[in-house]
Amino acid sequence: MPEGDTVWLTAHRLHAALAGRPLVRADLRVPRLATVDLVGRRLLEVVSRGKHLMARLEGEVTLHSHLQMDGDWHLYAPGERWRGGPGHQVRAVLETDARTAVGYRLPVLALLATAEEDEVVGHLGPDLLGPGWDPVRTLERLAADPDRPLGEALLDQRNLAGIGNVYVAELCFLRGVTPWTPVGEVQAPEKLVVLAKRLLEAHKTRVGHVTTGDTRRGRTNWVYGREHQPCLRCGTPIRAGQHGPGGQRRVAYWCPRCQRGPAATAGWAPAGPGA
Repeated sequence: MPEGDTVWLTAHRLHAALAGRPLVRADLRVPRLATVDLVGRRLLEVVSRGKHLMARLEGEVTLHSHLQMDGDWHLYAPGERWRGGPGHQVRAVLETDARTAVGYRLPVLALLATAEEDEVVGHLGPDLLGPGWDPVRTLERLAADPDRPLGEALLDQRNLAGIGNVYVAELCFLRGVTPWTPVGEVQAPEKLVVLAKRLLEAHKTRVGHVTTGDTRRGRTNWVYGREHQPCLRCGTPIRAGQHGPGGQRRVAYWCPRCQRGPAATAGWAPAGPGA
């Protein structure tokens, strides 16, 4: 699932390409929107809210999309060949006289009144990349359940919006705790929140996540995706397990030497042999 900075960058690029121009084509390829006609409406702005995308149009209408695991938006020049996937994966086409935006594999695509956006994003916590970012309120939400595993709490968009599994793994490593550490046992949680904000801000204008400062292949992240490989700090093999509530489990990565706290124990299946 894309991280919040990836969604922010997608919104930024869509806004730069489409905003201020009327739509000359609007093809929404989901049954409930198949007959909707948006042609002629000017696209006012595209913004992100956590991991949600909001394309606001004239007439106080918003096209809401969510990328979830593998959704994506691609931009093309007039007449350019679409390369984001086969035609049957296209869910939305928004075209102006200058650019065409094509949404692929969008699991969520809905049209709603702009005034009713809170019905789909009002439950979200403070947005790490939004104008209303509030670290104090974020800390209050995290502290409300001190026994909850940190990784699970960070992934809960009701606590703070924009964190995904890559940043959960990297944040836990950088703060020296495992994802299974109870929130109430994390020392200086305010530093964790500040670091989360800093990481997303640093990456929002570029593709990819380089949390180590090293862009070489296999060295961009401290622990994420590096199971069995040596820790870049101490050389201990990185381990992997699973975290998150039932039905929503994600792969967790950690260094058993650099990170204190509980590891994958009863109830957490290993990600693979040797984990």
